[in-house]
Amino acid sequence: MLVKAIKTRPLIPPQDDLLSVIKESLIGVKEKSIIIITSKVVSIWEGRCVKGNKDDLIKQEADLYLDKDLKWDVALTIKNNILIPTAGIDESNANGYYILWPEKPFESAKKIYDFIKKEFGVNKFGVIISDSHTTPLRTGIMGIAISFYGFNPLRNYVGKKDIFGRKLKMSQTNIADSLAAAAVYTMGEGAEQTPIAIIEGAGNIEFSEKDFSVEINPDDDIYSPLLKSISWKKKK
Repeated sequence: MLVKAIKTRPLIPPQDDLLSVIKESLIGVKEKSIIIITSKVVSIWEGRCVKGNKDDLIKQEADLYLDKDLKWDVALTIKNNILIPTAGIDESNANGYYILWPEKPFESAKKIYDFIKKEFGVNKFGVIISDSHTTPLRTGIMGIAISFYGFNPLRNYVGKKDIFGRKLKMSQTNIADSLAAAAVYTMGEGAEQTPIAIIEGAGNIEFSEKDFSVEINPDDDIYSPLLKSISWKKKK
């Protein structure tokens, strides 16, 4: 599998043209590729860059939130069924703005998919909109897919046998988040100016224009006892 970060011109908040950057930065797209685009430049494209009070913005953007931890200057939130700090609001490479998540990230992924399909003439490929997130009890950040389109994001092993013949009961691979993590690693977090990555040669992917989801009902989540024990506040 080949993961390649793509250097582009800067996209300047509060708004810039992502589609023209994709057109000028990608030198062709191969069939069965996955294109990963950081959510920040998608939000800049959509004009989701604002001024204001960060605490108020968090309460406005989060579906559920806890008051900000003064030690870390971060609020723990849930947005779009994802546990994410500060509802995904970002200040880095923001030109003095707060950059919010795309308002409808799955619709954004579909729009980018349709543009790439028309512009580069490919039929089997995928698009992921990525962001960085933290993992509880682990240092550092890694990539996550906040939305995707063009492929089945899960590989189901339920009912299949392991090497000793034992049937698997629960195992599924989250392809979307796995590929996002690899791409975000190559794109970096600072001044690399590589907000796009292409993955080629990722095997065993079902390409499809159906709508898929990796969301899980909180009641069915293995972390449900922890999540339910927290006194979450709802958005304003």
